[in-house]
Amino acid sequence: MSDRPDIAVEDDTGTDHALVARDGADADAPNAAAEAAVAPRRKRSFDRGLFIASMVIAAGLLLIVYGFTAAITGDDGIDRPEAIESVQPVENAIQVLQQERIVVDLEPGYEAVLIIDGVELPTTVIGQSDVDPAVQAEPGQQIDLPTTAVFDPGNAVISFQPVEGALIESLEEGTREATVRFWKIEEGPRQAREYSWTFEVI
Repeated sequence: MSDRPDIAVEDDTGTDHALVARDGADADAPNAAAEAAVAPRRKRSFDRGLFIASMVIAAGLLLIVYGFTAAITGDDGIDRPEAIESVQPVENAIQVLQQERIVVDLEPGYEAVLIIDGVELPTTVIGQSDVDPAVQAEPGQQIDLPTTAVFDPGNAVISFQPVEGALIESLEEGTREATVRFWKIEEGPRQAREYSWTFEVI
């Protein structure tokens, strides 16, 4: 330990400078800094609640991403032949009425017949019959609807309306199956293919 007292020295400019003996304090400062640098950092305690919340959020994000990639909208995911543009009622439809009209819209150049629950319906071709199902009844006028399926060759559409006197007067409640047998006009019925779908009738 130094026995030198603190002294004040006056220089030529008349300014007093305080000289302070630190008794080794300045020497200890670098050592303290070095010890702090090498001292191990405190480990943060495990926060179980934060971990669980993070896992829940991560799982939620994964489900959202999966939902977007696996979502099926419209006709996506329906393995329908290219020759069939649309059907009505749509595949797996629910709450279909018992008098619901069944319609199949084909690409131009095709002909078809309809089969409902295994029953093949006779077909009326527009232009080859006096009955035109496209004609709308005037107020107070009655038009006899055909009791058969109706094929419109101009639009390649075949449809069937359950009516009194038809082979199927109404669709029975429950799961019903419709089948369309279709073929290219130039190839004929011998090259026909079939497509079936189901719907629920209430």
